[in-house]
Amino acid sequence: MPTVNMLQAKSSLSRLVADIESGVESEVILARNGRPVARIVPLAAPVLGKRIGVAAGQFVVPPGLDLQDPELLELFEGPL
Repeated sequence: MPTVNMLQAKSSLSRLVADIESGVESEVILARNGRPVARIVPLAAPVLGKRIGVAAGQFVVPPGLDLQDPELLELFEGPL
């Protein structure tokens, strides 16, 4: 975890961020007048929720299903 001063950070911010993104560094400490004041750290990976279509292909819709029936259509699509 390197410590860089503000001038170094200004001139090499892209490289510092690239090092964080690629995993070369886990964090970079920014210092002002030799005193640590901030950290650059990677963001946590987003938590992925359930995806639409996760059960695709696991159920068969019978060919005789009448999707024109208003009551059945409301069950699939919600209130009209």
